[in-house]
Amino acid sequence: MNLAYLLSQPGVEEVLELRGTFGFMAFHGGSLEERTDLIARQAARDSNSSYYGVHQPAGLRQHVPSHRFTADQSESLAAFLSHVDVVITVHGFGRRGLFTTLLLGGSNRQLAKHTSTHLRQALPAYGVQDDIEQIPKELRGLHPANPVNVPRLGGVQLELPPRVRGTSPLWWDWEGPHPTPHTVALITALAESARTWRSDSSGSKTVDYPTNV
Repeated sequence: MNLAYLLSQPGVEEVLELRGTFGFMAFHGGSLEERTDLIARQAARDSNSSYYGVHQPAGLRQHVPSHRFTADQSESLAAFLSHVDVVITVHGFGRRGLFTTLLLGGSNRQLAKHTSTHLRQALPAYGVQDDIEQIPKELRGLHPANPVNVPRLGGVQLELPPRVRGTSPLWWDWEGPHPTPHTVALITALAESARTWRSDSSGSKTVDYPTNV
């Protein structure tokens, strides 16, 4: 299964919004990793950043591994990856012992530290892990074909637990229509991270890719 197969499924939406050279992505969006598209897209809009997403409709939950989202399968993805210099990809996960922890993987460790500073300030009730060695290997986002590592300066793979996305039982009585306060704080922190990032000080990709991915 790959991106081309996923895009051929009824109801799957591919979204491209080109603005600045900082990018946000949510290619496991829609019904798969819920609210990741809402978070990434709003952070992109609030910071004048670019956005690429693949949104699955209700009833479809096809998990295509990140490294199978390649530019040769989509003109929109190719346009996005050639336009941005650096990117934050937003994912959702749930794992015992990490339900209040945000994980920052990906190849640009300077951006990870920059972003984690804003996240810690905005979300004091959560743990923010930006030490790549402390992140579970399968959630580190270091495969060279993973879209988070394709732009010129690479990027950060942000893994979000259900609570901060507003999808945990904690929010069972939240009626909206706006996202939960935690999610709003998250979006604000991501947008501020993008606005204050300076690509000329970011160097380059700062992680050597493992040979066993």
